[in-house]
Parts: sequence; structure tokens; C-alpha cells
Amino acid sequence: MSVSVDLKGSGISFKLLKEFEVEIKKAHQKLFDKTGEGSDFLGWVDWPIRYDKQEFERIISASEKIRQKSQVFLVVGIGGSYLGSKAALEAIKGNFHNQMNKDTPDIFFVGNNISSRYLKDILEIIKDKEICVNVISKSGTTTEPAVAFRIIKKMMEEKYGREESARRIFATTDKSKGALLELAKKENYETFVIGDDIGGRFSVITPVGLLPMSVAGIDIREFMHGAASGYEKYKTPNIDINPCFKYVAFRNIMYSKGKKIEILANYEPSLSNFSEWWKQLFGESEGKDHKGIYPSSVNFTSDLHSMGQYIQDGERHIFETVIRIAGHNPEIIMPEDENNLDGLNYLSGKSLADINEKALEGTFLAHVEGGVPNCIISVETLDSYTLGNLMYFFMVSCGTSGYLLGVNPFNQPGVETYKENMFALLGKPGYEELQKKLLS
Repeated sequence: MSVSVDLKGSGISFKLLKEFEVEIKKAHQKLFDKTGEGSDFLGWVDWPIRYDKQEFERIISASEKIRQKSQVFLVVGIGGSYLGSKAALEAIKGNFHNQMNKDTPDIFFVGNNISSRYLKDILEIIKDKEICVNVISKSGTTTEPAVAFRIIKKMMEEKYGREESARRIFATTDKSKGALLELAKKENYETFVIGDDIGGRFSVITPVGLLPMSVAGIDIREFMHGAASGYEKYKTPNIDINPCFKYVAFRNIMYSKGKKIEILANYEPSLSNFSEWWKQLFGESEGKDHKGIYPSSVNFTSDLHSMGQYIQDGERHIFETVIRIAGHNPEIIMPEDENNLDGLNYLSGKSLADINEKALEGTFLAHVEGGVPNCIISVETLDSYTLGNLMYFFMVSCGTSGYLLGVNPFNQPGVETYKENMFALLGKPGYEELQKKLLS
């Protein structure tokens, strides 16, 4: 039920893999011993086996209340505060979760941008619905979610009154400090904790990801069992046993050969937002000190009719990681047509899943032949357990790869620059000198 890594399309010899194993072991040990740079943000490493069981039960209880009293659940957050749960929701429940008949609320994600059109459209959709809200922020002052939540809080209080509104708002925030915690105490919101030692992009296994998942009807017990199973397997410092080692070796050997762009490819549209979660995980962790592999993604087979041209024949500075769902796909059989005008009768009797698998195999062969090294990461199915295991696999691989690269994978100094410029241009107190500089 765990992840497997196939490097037959990588062009990497077993000897070269073993040569990289020594350095990977050192990086991996820093991660699991919590001795590397940024070690104060390594609480996620053993979180799957030490998480707060009482809070976990409160998450399940709160999700049941939310399902009973709401038709819409708004998740307010940005970056790691929403990408993990959105990825899980679509991977498990599908792209059309909100449009399907179900006994769970529609779920919308807000506060991940500052677009008035985006927020207005959602507010229009939900205006006559029963609503609950989960606002997610360690500080409560991150601009995008703070802006959205101020508007939504006002809307909720006008709709329900202050007391009932407070019963419908749930805050996931810091345990002991911050503007959102202060507001939650003042208004009597139920709160859940983002640990001080867990950064946003690693927080999908905490209440940040678990509450929205549970509201959507995802089995979060199985999700955490999958992550715990990953902890036990992916802490093993052996490239023959631990698939993280193979993936980390693949990425870093490619980087050493001048391949600076990694493309994550999937053949299931429901993994599109998983790719967005993965891009933040690796981009924000490795892009430091003018180093790092640039993470990008494609959705096949759709993008084979657009980006496929560049991947096949463009500049050879790319490599490809493919997520493969090996089995347990819905069975839709291709029918026979007596006229056969489309010439597809040769596919009659085959399942769509089998056709999709052959598309994967054919693309793999074409790209490898075209000079694009490939790594295939396989899981048997997409369920709660497997997804928890897969996400933990990528988190361990990311931390290990960052240390191997020689950067601190657990800070993000570069994201502050745009914020400071934005604050200055908007006239935030304390940024007067920067404003003068930017406007001169």
C-alpha cells in the first residue's frame, strides 16, 4: 500500500545511485534526528505517531456539527493553509465534489488571492445557503486571508448575528499568540492548533488539513494511518528499502547534470491540485541561495496536446516525475460501433483505465527516447490511507532533498519581499521610507 519508485527511464545506473546513497543518508539523518538547519520546524516529521489524539477527536466532532448545520463550508487560508486540504478533497472526492449529490457541504476556498471578482462570485453562489467557516492562519495578519475573513466575518454577523456567527466560525491558529487567537478568544470561536514547530507547507497532517478533509467526508483516521505507515517506512536509511532515497537521488542527479526543471505529470484530473500542493512544497523549500530545481506540472493526457510538444522537442533542461495510479480505477468499457467512422473499434471491449495506462506507457517511451529522463511514482489506488502515505513520502523527500542541496528547507525568506513592497505601496504605517523609494 506504500509508494514505489521506478527509475527505469532515468538513465541512472545502480552504481551511481549507490554513490549518492552516502550523502542522502547524511541529509536524511539530519531530518529524522532533527539536527539540520531549520530544526525548529521539524515537528511534522514524527507528527503522524505523536499527534494530539484529543484534538483529533474534536476535529471529527466539529466536522459532524458543521455537516449537520451547513450547506457550505468556507475555508479561508493561503499557501499551506489550503493547498493540502484542497488537493486531498479533489484526489479523494473528485473534481466535481460540489456538484454531486452528497450528505456533506459544498466546500469553497477563499483568502488565497485578493481578487474581488473571485470573492464576489463565491459570495453570490452561497448567499442563500447555510454557512460555516474555517479561518486558518498562525498570525491572523497574513494579508490575503485576513482581508477575506474581515469581509466574511461581517457577512456572517449580518446573516446570523454575532452569537450564532461565532458558533459557525472555527479558527485554526497558533496555540498561544497572534491576532487570530486573540479574536477567537474574544468571539468564542472553537479553535484548533497549528504547532509552532510545523510550517504551513508541511501542515496537511495537522488540523489545517484535517478539519476540511473531515467535513468533506474523507476518513482522516485512515489518512493519518497512511502517514504513520509512511513514517515507519520512510525513516529507514537504505536506498534498497526506502523509495524516498531513490526519488531524492533521481532529482539531485538530474540537477547535477544541468536538468533544472522538474515536471510532475499525472494522468488523473483529480490530481491537478495535488500538483499545486507539491509545487509549493518543493518550490518554497528548495528555492534558496540561487539554488533549486524549478517545480512545474502538467495534466496528461490533456497537456500532451499543448505542453507535450515542448517536453518532446524543446530544450533538454527538464526531467519528468510521473504519478501513476496502478489499479482500482472505475471501469468504463469502450463500446463497439457498427459504422466505426471514428476508426476506434480496435479499442472495443477495452476499459478506459487500460487505454489511459497505455497512454502513460506510450508517453513514457516517447519522452525517454526524446531525452527527458523519467521517474514513475506508483500507488495502487487513491484512497485516504494511500494519500496520507503519498503526501508524507513527498514531505520526507522534500526535506531530505533540501538538505542534500545545501539549503534550509524550512524557511521562506524570499516571500517577504513582495509583502514589504505591497505594504509600502498601500501606505501601511512603518513603511514610509520604502514607499518613497518605490515611488521615486
